[in-house]
Amino acid sequence: MKILGITGSSGAGKSTFSKFLSEKQEFRVIDADKVSKELAVPGNEYLDSIKNTFGEDILLDDGNLNRKLLASKIYNNEEEREKLNSLTVKYILKEIYNRMKKIVDPKVKYIAVDAPLLFETGFDKVCDYVVSLIADKDLQIERICQRDNIDYETAVSRLNSQKSASFYTENADFVIMSGKNCNLKEEADKLLFKLEQKEKKPNDEVR
Repeated sequence: MKILGITGSSGAGKSTFSKFLSEKQEFRVIDADKVSKELAVPGNEYLDSIKNTFGEDILLDDGNLNRKLLASKIYNNEEEREKLNSLTVKYILKEIYNRMKKIVDPKVKYIAVDAPLLFETGFDKVCDYVVSLIADKDLQIERICQRDNIDYETAVSRLNSQKSASFYTENADFVIMSGKNCNLKEEADKLLFKLEQKEKKPNDEVR
């Protein structure tokens, strides 16, 4: 099995693209954000570490993580962001590796890890291929505002704290332009075709 890293800045279309990949029998998708949410629950060591790092006020009254507050703490503060990244490496990546080991279905050729912090956590180094999704900044802002129910200024601030589109383009094996007219289902089909061509051995090729 080959490992793919699916990445890009917020609002680039990673989740939608990964959903279409997950519908293919050749792929098994692991969503790093979902793993994070599953681990950040009361009684779990990951949430305890977040509380110890960022303070008691990072929790809601019911003991769950106040995600909006955490986001506000890290997006414009590189030092705080690095603290969270270190916890991500310690807990989230460990869980992702555990889940990868449990994938034994012979039909699965590719494990795709949807990871916004692919490069920040160093997970790109274990990937056979990196797929970056890129979108126009205005479209990303629109998507973020709708998805997270935040205002324009907050969305812009969030994007400005992330890596540039050029960084994702320069550090990817495959780049997908996720514009308004982009059909991500078709792009998932194209990616599978390109991967199979790359993986094809010389003696398998039709001469």
